[in-house]
Amino acid sequence: MRSRGFHTGVSNYNKLADKILLLPDNIANQIAAGEVIQRPASAVKELLENAVDAGATEVRLFVNDAGKALVQVTDNGSGMSETDARMCFERHATSKITTIDDLFHIRTMGFRGEALASIAAVAQVELKTKRAEDEAGTYLEVENSVVKKQEPAALINGTTISMKNLFFNVPARRNFLKSNAAEMRHIVDEFTRVALAFPEVFFSLSSNGQQIFHLEAGSLKQRIIQLLGSNYNAKLVSVKEETDYMNIYGFVGKPETARKTRGDQYFFVNNRFIKSGYLNHAVMNAYQEMIPSDSYPAYVLFIDLDPAQVDVNVHPTKQEIKFEDEKIVYAFVQAAVKHSLAQFSVTPTLDFDLDASIQQLSSIQQPFTERKQDAISGSSIFRGFTQKHQAHLIDKGELKHWKDFYKPEDNLPTVGSQPETNHPRTEEAEISQILNTYIVIPSPQGFLLVQQQAAHERIIYEQLVKAGLGKAIATQRSMFPVTLELAPADAAVMEEIMEDLHQLGYTIEHFGKHTYVVQGTPADVEAGNEKQIIEVLLEQYKHFSNEVKFSKREKLIRSLARQQAIKAGTRLTEREMRQLLTDLFACTQPNTAPDGNPTYLEFRQDQLERMFGK
Repeated sequence: MRSRGFHTGVSNYNKLADKILLLPDNIANQIAAGEVIQRPASAVKELLENAVDAGATEVRLFVNDAGKALVQVTDNGSGMSETDARMCFERHATSKITTIDDLFHIRTMGFRGEALASIAAVAQVELKTKRAEDEAGTYLEVENSVVKKQEPAALINGTTISMKNLFFNVPARRNFLKSNAAEMRHIVDEFTRVALAFPEVFFSLSSNGQQIFHLEAGSLKQRIIQLLGSNYNAKLVSVKEETDYMNIYGFVGKPETARKTRGDQYFFVNNRFIKSGYLNHAVMNAYQEMIPSDSYPAYVLFIDLDPAQVDVNVHPTKQEIKFEDEKIVYAFVQAAVKHSLAQFSVTPTLDFDLDASIQQLSSIQQPFTERKQDAISGSSIFRGFTQKHQAHLIDKGELKHWKDFYKPEDNLPTVGSQPETNHPRTEEAEISQILNTYIVIPSPQGFLLVQQQAAHERIIYEQLVKAGLGKAIATQRSMFPVTLELAPADAAVMEEIMEDLHQLGYTIEHFGKHTYVVQGTPADVEAGNEKQIIEVLLEQYKHFSNEVKFSKREKLIRSLARQQAIKAGTRLTEREMRQLLTDLFACTQPNTAPDGNPTYLEFRQDQLERMFGK
């Protein structure tokens, strides 16, 4: 039956008109461009890599309107002949592949047969190029994959490619581009990756006529400091290991450079930037017990090995690769970084803030054996404190709303400024702080343990949300404005969020290149600490940008809440504790912090008795 049905379908199909057609070249090129050119930064990557492959010692990048109006790359490389200048815009054109075997031995950067053809399919392109041996150069104009003009021209040696009006012929895709500040961040990212890979080449980047980077040729360490900031000057550890199978070299940051975001982490395989969670894990393992588990070390590491051991064609952008033997590479990277950190005596330091009398306690001095770990980690109270979203394991019931804890009883104080409305009131309750982190307050059934930082984050978060919906937060002008010198990537972030920061009480002005002046902060932010506040704020914002898909305003509000909240380990006065509790229980959602973790846990009398076997 199936066979007859199949043949009947074919017969009916043949009676219909043919439906499969070949796409016109310009449409096919636009579709191919979708894989290669997703935003202006995609073109920046391709054009910079082509310039390096041409043997250039000087490469200059110019962008206007965050690349939407113009991306132009000028180099002093080998240039192209008149024929090559025309051919480079054809689909599948390449100077690097003659046999299929060549595909697996590529050591240059720009093998992407679709690159220039894709750019020409979605933008208006001008090409100026000249070889040293030619008397005249070649000028081309290409639009919508069609060569509009080709003529000889008097040019200097090298190549200049200009991509104008990206997606002019695909308005739907142009509408998907982000703000200029956001697109500029992507351009800076791509520029940074190529410039790091080739420190022996001069690079510059100018935006709207203003030079942002001027990177003289030099050593890798000099290039890292030029791009990532002078704060790394004395905080880099050299990595260099060589074997017959592979070599690794570069720099890793000392443990104190670890941040809450993955921003300054760069891996290059055969000089090509890659993203590899696998290799990142190897580096993280090398830092084990040196940095907090939620922090990320800085590194710029290069791996050189036989191209036949690597498959770079896993992803259209070639940023994801596969190694023939991943275990060897992982072990080698981990060992090399560990060896360097040990060689330069970078080891964990003692906590000098820990009271000397506490350090002498047997619980500190004696080893924490596996048996003890198992016994402790198996308890419900341990799970409640250490496992995310597991607070309810302390008791069978779910975490209740705070108002349920404070039903008026004759023999217990109520928490609420007005008992009839059940609003929080802490004036009569006995409260205390333990470990300079938790606030203990009685409840009708037992007691609450409030985590002060999480609670304060919730309070600030709701205040900022309200401010975003209404008038701007009041600003206090600084008597002595603070000047900030930011790394270029951070300056791009600042440009993106400056307007929103103003609405939230921060007055920050651009003061040339990567310099900003903090003229004012929200009225409740302590004066004199503006520089650290802004630097940590940028770090938090990047963290949310990398990890979670929130709106820009939501990321900023969450970053500010985390930055401005009182930290764990801060000693509070009784008055401060009472005010914190009052503000917390006035929130619309007081039982969770913005990140979803609980702001407090309830310990009931019956739970406590069960813990003690009563």
